[in-house]
Amino acid sequence: MMEFVHVAVTVLGLLSLGHSAPVTSCDNLIQPREIHGNQLLGKWVLLGDSRSIPGSKMLVQMLMENTWAKITAASEANTFNSLQIQKKMDKCFTLKEKLTLVNNTLTILHPYRVSGVLLNTGCPDCLVIYSNMTVGRIEVRALKLLSRRVKVSAAELEEFTKQAECLNLQPPAIMDLEEGLCPDPTLAPETNFTDRTTDTISSDELSLLEELLSSESGVKTLFDMIQRSMAPSKQD
Repeated sequence: MMEFVHVAVTVLGLLSLGHSAPVTSCDNLIQPREIHGNQLLGKWVLLGDSRSIPGSKMLVQMLMENTWAKITAASEANTFNSLQIQKKMDKCFTLKEKLTLVNNTLTILHPYRVSGVLLNTGCPDCLVIYSNMTVGRIEVRALKLLSRRVKVSAAELEEFTKQAECLNLQPPAIMDLEEGLCPDPTLAPETNFTDRTTDTISSDELSLLEELLSSESGVKTLFDMIQRSMAPSKQD
């Protein structure tokens, strides 16, 4: 059960990616913008997360304490390496992904296929990524707000919330960074990290996850399963 919970949390985490004039109307807020590879490089902190899954805000707020990513250029053209550092349940996890940029679309193929585009934003040092991911027969849409900063203004958060509303997504979870980010694994060898890059899921577990993600009551069941897995065991 614990392994299934970790896989479910990893799936939720995957749905993890120039200055423009302020935008207010839905037409502008959901307008894709051109992606220049160099603008992706560096450190990005996840500040906001909205999904199409009913009840996803509750799950994200419980599980994803915070996440940041380090994106570097790969040896292949228009390809990037992404290292996600996630703090979940007071533990640090890493997840390595390879991104490709083709026709203004970012794509991840492993462990699940995710494709995303950048949307307009009035935040000068932010990326707003709108993505689609397929989990078995379930398609999950997600919107993420990433910034170079660990905190953005109320107006910038309001704009992101409006974008989620325009896309008919659930109200976003806003990350609480008061507890601090996990450190860079290359700079903190003393920190215990768990790598989730090679996690797999069986067909039975995938069928269960599909069922749980398909309704608000199913998400509540997943929430309860995760809570039970996090509860301290009773000592005799």
